[in-house]
Amino acid sequence: MNRVAGKNRTSHVASIDHSGDATRVTGTMAPGWPLLPLRLFLGVTFVYAGLQKLANRSFLTGSSPVSIHAQLNAAAHTSPIHGLVGGLVHVSTAVGIVIAIGEVAVGIGTLLGLWTRIAAAGGMALSLGLFLTVSFHSSPYFTGSDIVFLFAWTPLLLAGAGGAPALDTWFLARVTPAARGGAAVSRREVVSKGAATGAVAGLVILGGGVTALLGRLLGNSDSSSNAKALGSGSTTPPTSPAPRTTAGPPSPSTTGAPTTSRPTGTKLGSASQVPVGGSAGFTDPHSGDPGLVIQKTSGHFVAFDAICPHAGCTVSYQQGAGVIACPCHGSEFNAETGAVEIGPASSGLGVISVREGPDGNLYVDI
Repeated sequence: MNRVAGKNRTSHVASIDHSGDATRVTGTMAPGWPLLPLRLFLGVTFVYAGLQKLANRSFLTGSSPVSIHAQLNAAAHTSPIHGLVGGLVHVSTAVGIVIAIGEVAVGIGTLLGLWTRIAAAGGMALSLGLFLTVSFHSSPYFTGSDIVFLFAWTPLLLAGAGGAPALDTWFLARVTPAARGGAAVSRREVVSKGAATGAVAGLVILGGGVTALLGRLLGNSDSSSNAKALGSGSTTPPTSPAPRTTAGPPSPSTTGAPTTSRPTGTKLGSASQVPVGGSAGFTDPHSGDPGLVIQKTSGHFVAFDAICPHAGCTVSYQQGAGVIACPCHGSEFNAETGAVEIGPASSGLGVISVREGPDGNLYVDI
């Protein structure tokens, strides 16, 4: 009799554990309830991050300094897995779409508590990838958010929904106690979860597509997204260009002879591609890093290594604010000197000496 009662009591406890109630009959709290705030935060954050990428037309525009292409190109020089990242640069658009859709899918799965452990594993994989490519060089290491997100997913990976309100909990509560204790998964649970997964996948694709469409229709107010890459357009210099120099002594001229000699250095492209008050991107011929050249006033060019020293992201010139900003962690740099003005970066951008030659092109000094 006692054995039968004990068996019934155990069965009752099991049914309570999976019903979504906060406490069990033993008085202890189901593990999913203390994790519920963390689950909601991670879910909302990843949905927001994915939709933000899809809505930002610059994210998939290869010529933009804040695009996934620019970020992968920078990571190819700084990441500990640079060999792998370098092979992804040529398919950066596809990589960007996969990351954005993956973040939305992980976020929605986490919020709904559908395949919670699988969603947590996906969140960990995305966070690990961002840590190795974006914030690996953050110093101190805890100033980079990606490593924090990586470990924040571990409780959900271990506990899953844990008896808290979730689709996983609801589906499990519908399974009979005998089937729940067995090794086999009931057909009803598989069909129900499969249908829910298909509905969520459709929601992710539809929501992502609508968000991307709206982002492209409404445009992007960030002026840095319009920055061109030197050499990407016509490099024909304007008629009779007036020679201007931004670094070093002025170019010597010979009386009675036109100053058409080519300056020493590596040509970047036409100076006319850098708008007055704006900027353009280029590749530093010495390091291979992304570079940024700014023409704040007519004829005055300054250039910097565009890799943020904090975590290796590609910076861009914010024309409205008149500063160079990092899109990853918010560091800001002086647009004249490259010195850091707002952290977390602890040092400024590397200065690249450029000059405009008499042929109307910009050159990097040797």
